[in-house]
Amino acid sequence: MYEIFADLHVHIGRSESGKPIKITAARSLNFANIAKECEERKGIQVVGIIDCASPYVIEDIEKFLQTGDAYELKDGGIIYKDKVCIILGSEVETSEIGRNGKKGSAHNLCYFPFLKDIKNFSKEMSKHIKNITLSTQRSDLSGYDLIDIVEENNGILVPAHIFTPFKSYYGNCTERLENIFREKYDKIFAVELGLSSDTFLADMISELENKTFLTNSDAHSLPKIAREYNKMQVEDISFKEIVKALKNEDGRKIIANYGLDPKLGKYHRTYCDNCNQTIETKEPVDKCPFCGSDNVTFGVFDRIELIKDKKETKSPENRPPYIYQIPLGFIPGVGGKTIDKLLENFQTEMNILHKLSKDDIEAVVGEKVSNAIENAKTGKCKVHSGGGGNYGKIE
Repeated sequence: MYEIFADLHVHIGRSESGKPIKITAARSLNFANIAKECEERKGIQVVGIIDCASPYVIEDIEKFLQTGDAYELKDGGIIYKDKVCIILGSEVETSEIGRNGKKGSAHNLCYFPFLKDIKNFSKEMSKHIKNITLSTQRSDLSGYDLIDIVEENNGILVPAHIFTPFKSYYGNCTERLENIFREKYDKIFAVELGLSSDTFLADMISELENKTFLTNSDAHSLPKIAREYNKMQVEDISFKEIVKALKNEDGRKIIANYGLDPKLGKYHRTYCDNCNQTIETKEPVDKCPFCGSDNVTFGVFDRIELIKDKKETKSPENRPPYIYQIPLGFIPGVGGKTIDKLLENFQTEMNILHKLSKDDIEAVVGEKVSNAIENAKTGKCKVHSGGGGNYGKIE
């Protein structure tokens, strides 16, 4: 057994030929560049690319496998330069009956072992999605129906960023996941927390006690890869091993979740869209205390306050620690040139965040920057909450 870092939610902005995939993501985010970024700069051993059901991306994957740098593993996944395992995924938006009978929608991460599996999944989903070439287009399916299609193609389904106010189960659709998946709820063995929540908040809901928590980046640009990630204990890197880790089987498991302080997330607290203020009241409110407007975007913290069924956080014994991790790009005073200099000397961001002493960093970029990085690593930064689509800020 050995330890690896995994980020299982990375988008593709454009195909190799420039065709749009995820409109809001950077053009430089294509299949090959993601593999290189993980291997050369991030130090991530497993990456889930979740726009692989697009026919344009499938073409890119086929060309990628012809380069000689990558091949499919017998236990699933594509290995790149014998260092990075790429898990082929698809983020699917489902249509749900939401609160009070209103329409809701939720995002789901669907992962598959082989290219042939995601090809078959793509063909099937083209019957339920108007434009299969684009990322995360709304389908006419509920999560209840989607999980059957995923399993028929040898895949697994993980509900994505489960608390965010838009496009998530708790944030947009239901107070309990079990209401959506009913007798199939046991087939959900992992959920993704999202940038605006953490283990301490999620474990206020008892139905999540036996679910594995994932912390992923939801990266829309190359530098954002691994802003949140997971440390796993596995025998090897492959689809099969990752699934075992998510199921806590045969000694495989998640050892730690590394994530942003949820205050840094874009939707941590309720936000008034009328007067543009973050609302940090003790009790959740649906009307702005500053201007009286009810045009507010409800926050993740506030949603959990409303739907929790425990008085205090009580995590199961096997729950791994959640470690607040501020990525280099979030730290004030650490710009692109400084990051490049650090990477030239220390290879990967994982090395800088996990293996180096303050003195090592100071020798390359000086005392002021090394102090800023050390304060971020040890949780000594003051954080102002984000909301309404605006990231929180670090002092």
